[in-house]
Amino acid sequence: MEELDVVTLGETMVLFSTHENLPLDYVHQFQKQVGGAESNVAIGLTRLGHRVGWISKLGEDPFGSYVNKFIRGEGVDTSRVTFTDAAPTAVYFKEKLSEENLNVYYYRKGSAASLLTAEDLDEDYIKKARFLHLTGITPALSEECRQAVDRAIDIARSNDVKVIFDPNIRYKLFGDLDAARETLLSIADKADVLLPGMDEGEFLTGETTPERICSALRKRSGQRIVIKLGAEGAYYQTSEGDGYVAGFPVEKVVDPVGAGDAFASGVISGLLDGKAIEEAVRQGNAMGAFVVQMNGDVEGVPTRRQLDALLNPKQAKQDVNR
Repeated sequence: MEELDVVTLGETMVLFSTHENLPLDYVHQFQKQVGGAESNVAIGLTRLGHRVGWISKLGEDPFGSYVNKFIRGEGVDTSRVTFTDAAPTAVYFKEKLSEENLNVYYYRKGSAASLLTAEDLDEDYIKKARFLHLTGITPALSEECRQAVDRAIDIARSNDVKVIFDPNIRYKLFGDLDAARETLLSIADKADVLLPGMDEGEFLTGETTPERICSALRKRSGQRIVIKLGAEGAYYQTSEGDGYVAGFPVEKVVDPVGAGDAFASGVISGLLDGKAIEEAVRQGNAMGAFVVQMNGDVEGVPTRRQLDALLNPKQAKQDVNR
C-alpha cells in the first residue's frame, strides 16, 4: 500500500446552497455541492499535491454515491469509505440573507456517518500516514464515533503518526457543554498540533487571550498550537517561541464557510513540507483568504501555483513576464 501524507475521518454531507439573498422558505432552486470539515481539509491538501486518505461511512443512496465520487474525483483516496443501508447520507442547507448574514441548517441526526465504529478502521491504513487529522465534530455524532476517534488516536500514537486536532465545535451536536469540553480536552491533550478558533479556545480553557489559551492547552513541550483569529490572521505558540501572523486582505467575503478547513490545509501542508511554524501559519492564512471569496466549501481552494502566487507575488509576476 502506498504511504499517505495525511489520513482523516469524519462526516461529509450533501450541501444545498443558493445564490439568492432570500430566506429558505422563499428559495425554489438550489445548487448541489459537497461539504464536510475533514473532506474539505483532504481536498485542500490534494490541491497542494499531497497524498490523502479519507475514512467515513455513507448511505447506500444516490447522495452517498455522489459524495464518494466527488471526493475521489478530487484525488482523495476513498478506499476505506464504507456504505450502509441502515441510515441515509446527511444533507445541509445554506441560507444567504445578505452578504454578511449567512445561516446553515443541518439534517444529520441518525446519519450514516454516525454509525461509524472503531471496527471500521484499518490500522495498517492509518499507521502508514505521517499525520492523522481529526475534528471535534466526529466524536459528537455518536458514542460509536467517539470510540472510533479514540481508537484512531491510539493507532496513530503507537505508530509515531502525528495527530492534528481542530476542535471545530458543534455545540448543538454535543448538547451537554460540560461533556463537550471534557471530550474535546481529552483529545487535545493527545494531539501534536492544535488548531482552535478564538471562541473555541475560550470555551475550552476559560482564558480570553490567545497567549493564555495556548499556555492552558499546551501540555507537552512538542505540542504546537495555532489560534485562528479570522481576518486578523492567527497566533501560534510552541516551546521554541510564539508570534502573530497577519491575515491576507480580502475585498469581498462571499462565503465564510470552509475558511477554517482551508486554513488547516495550509498549515498541515506547510508542516509536511518542513516549513517553520510561522511560514506554515502564513500559508494557512492565505488558503483561508482564497476560500472566502467563492461560494462553496472547497470550490475556492487554491492549487499550489495559485497559493505560491499569493505568497510570493513578485516572483509570480516575474514568471509571467518571462
